[in-house]
Amino acid sequence: DDALQRLLQAVGFSPSRDRLLLLGDLVNRGSSSLAVLKRVVALGGAAQCILGNHDLHLLAVAHGARELHRSDTFGDVLADAQASAWMDWLRRQPLACMECGWLCVHAGVPPQWNAAQTLALAGEVQALLQGPDLAHFLPQMYGNEPSRWQDDLQGTSRTRFVVNALTRMRFCSADGSLDFKTKEGAGAAPAGFMPWFEVPGRATAGQPMAFGHWSTLGAINRPDLLATDTGCVWGGCLTAVRVDGGRREFVRVHCEQAQRPG
Repeated sequence: DDALQRLLQAVGFSPSRDRLLLLGDLVNRGSSSLAVLKRVVALGGAAQCILGNHDLHLLAVAHGARELHRSDTFGDVLADAQASAWMDWLRRQPLACMECGWLCVHAGVPPQWNAAQTLALAGEVQALLQGPDLAHFLPQMYGNEPSRWQDDLQGTSRTRFVVNALTRMRFCSADGSLDFKTKEGAGAAPAGFMPWFEVPGRATAGQPMAFGHWSTLGAINRPDLLATDTGCVWGGCLTAVRVDGGRREFVRVHCEQAQRPG
């Protein structure tokens, strides 16, 4: 939260003039998860958040679908008197959005999906998160199968793949199979795999896209691709990118307190 505050000050953020889009993992990335939620929610319509895997993990723990990990740092959220309100706010956030012409996700998009399909599939999961069967849905999110998209996927297999793709993927094969084991940078691709955005002929080629999640990848600044996770919680920087009006401006602040990888 301290880094986020300093970053907003560095860009001169004004809720009456500017719009902030956060690419997921508001919680569990440092010791002030509750403060981050309070800061973002207080911005109201000036801020939009998409869900990351750690945000979904908090929802799962809060609803008894997962155990609290020793390395989790969102105990302050769970212990807060307004915990149910924070959970309600999180479950109403999308897994993908289109902002200023940019398709924004937390992790990535399989090569078979175009922008419209990505938003539609994200909407299917969002409807489940907001629906009455949330406690039933959350345990079903977990698992690495299926590892490849098929248009005829239904039920749990369909929603699990969508969640995994949008919030966890890094490496992908040419046929769209996902690898979830490798978390290092682009040069550590397993045999037959590559960063998801390098797959030849992907349906989102040419669509401006922004994502986070992959801290070991580092920043990417291409005309149609932005990677913004620069490892603040591991002692790196917290990065913002201005994208409106044809301008491209990177602003970074260092994170003063690093979290041990867990």
